[in-house]
Formats: sequence, C-alpha cells, structure tokens
Amino acid sequence: MPDIQPYIRRPHFYETDQMGIIHHANYIRWFEEARVDFLEQLGYGYAKVTESGIDIVLTGVECDYKSMVRFGDAVSIGITLPEISHVRMRVEYTVTDANTGDLRSTGATRHCFFDRAAQRPVSLKKALPDLYELFMDYSESL
Repeated sequence: MPDIQPYIRRPHFYETDQMGIIHHANYIRWFEEARVDFLEQLGYGYAKVTESGIDIVLTGVECDYKSMVRFGDAVSIGITLPEISHVRMRVEYTVTDANTGDLRSTGATRHCFFDRAAQRPVSLKKALPDLYELFMDYSESL
C-alpha cells in the first residue's frame, strides 16, 4: 500500500469573498481535488477509472466549517474511507492549516460506482477488482 500523503492546497485570490476569506463553495471543489490526488497516489488515476467505463458518481456532500481560511494560507486535506461496499463509498475529509495544524473544516462525500454503458450502478469489486482492493487495503490500514 502506497504511503498516502495529504493534499496540499494554496488558495487562489479569486476564491475569496469580499472579506478576503475563502468562499464556502470552494471547499467542495477542494474535496474533489483531494479525491483525484488520492487516486493518483494509489496508482489508479481517475482517467484510468473512466477509461474503463466506470464513473465514481457523487451522490451527496457535507461540509462543516470550523475556522476561516484566508488568501495566502495553505491547507492540508486528509482523506479517510470509513465506509466502502461493492457499490458505494463514503469519503471523509479533514482540512487543516498546513503550517499550524489548526482545524479549518471537516466534510464527507458519498459516491456510487456507475457503469456508463449499462447506465446503472455496478459492483466495483466485479468491474474494477484492482481498485476495489486498493480502497479496501487503504480503509483497513487506517
């Protein structure tokens, strides 16, 4: 199992609101960036998933804001997989200040594995057993 590192993100000025604070909607984008980075670190990039005809479809998202992120800050986004089945998974995120470790937000996304050709949910264990095993190994190693 590869040693998965948190995703480090330096916010851009355009992501701020009129008070110079990162707008809340950007955290959801950062979660997606962290998921894509996570797949890359697993050695099974998102392009490889989609080329196989499978999508990891977002079915829900939540985010709890704990403290502000401002332009110039760097954040570290850690990922855990607390729930995974053949057809669904839940990904949890912890966003901390990359320098101080202060908690900035927590969140989660829910996903299903979807076969584009069949237009229906699919068992990842059957469709992409290598990726399913990587997810299982990672979730069990936490």
